[in-house]
Amino acid sequence: MPEVTKNRLTVTLPSDTEILMIREFDAPREVVFEAMTKPRHVTHWWGPRASKFLSCEIDLRVGGGWRYTIEVPGGHPLTFSGTFHKLNPPEGLEATEVFNEPMFGNPQWKTILKLEDIGGRTRMTSHVFHPNKQSRDGHYNSGMEQGAVETFDRLEDLLAGRPTHAEASGNPMEGEVEIVRVFDAPRDLVYEAWTKPEHMTQWWGPGPFTSHSCKLDVRPGGEWQIVMRSPDGMDFRSSGVYSEVVKSERLVFSNDAFDQNGTPLLKGVTSVTFADEGRKTKLTLKTRVTGLVPFAPQMIKGMEPGWNMTLDKLAGFLTGKAASA
Repeated sequence: MPEVTKNRLTVTLPSDTEILMIREFDAPREVVFEAMTKPRHVTHWWGPRASKFLSCEIDLRVGGGWRYTIEVPGGHPLTFSGTFHKLNPPEGLEATEVFNEPMFGNPQWKTILKLEDIGGRTRMTSHVFHPNKQSRDGHYNSGMEQGAVETFDRLEDLLAGRPTHAEASGNPMEGEVEIVRVFDAPRDLVYEAWTKPEHMTQWWGPGPFTSHSCKLDVRPGGEWQIVMRSPDGMDFRSSGVYSEVVKSERLVFSNDAFDQNGTPLLKGVTSVTFADEGRKTKLTLKTRVTGLVPFAPQMIKGMEPGWNMTLDKLAGFLTGKAASA
């Protein structure tokens, strides 16, 4: 195996038809796999820093397809697409990839992605197989190495909660996120998932975080508190007070975050609205926070992907509840 420098991409050419990329990330592989396979995450990191995402489609199943279109400086769109042939979350996947550019003959290759757990961190191995040397050389000589370096650096930034583009704007100590999701569950059940402790502990927290010690006094002026536990066993408390409660319609509450020693990290306000959408439920989450510690900007930058990962877990919980009903 090529020598790997921590958190730096290593690119080698094992044979005339192969490209091998290895990089480590400071995040559990479950989180890395999700960031690599969910459109809401992929659009924040895939492609060089100066690129802009135009569309992202992922049908994550064997035989399912994916298609990304990005815009590079100068306004030229580039489209990449492929098909998933093997899936083994969170250990990796196998897929074909096509660069949809007739000028270059629409080259196609196969990629085997492996994610190895290295003590709570992740070692990624991306092994690319071309049908011949000409195709491999065209891919490698296109500037792919620098593009891959920037792409995976952006993924590391996303996982760490840092800005993923070349510039950042606004006050770094303040942040606001709005997320709209549709859940395949009735509105009352989705509302209960937010208001019953035995439900909330099943899904609250991003990625591999678990939750326990949940107390919910769901009424205006009532207090709430939940404790998240990280994969390395550290506890982080979130708590606040409800200011508005309309059963199955709307919740508004303060949302303050503390570290494992009880030190305040963030203070904020969150609103969650629930609406029928056919037999499903449309949930709109809005949250505003202010940082209270010097490293808060990193936490704020990770707020949107963190909430999306949490809501992914909520979707899985609701699917299980609906199936058992």
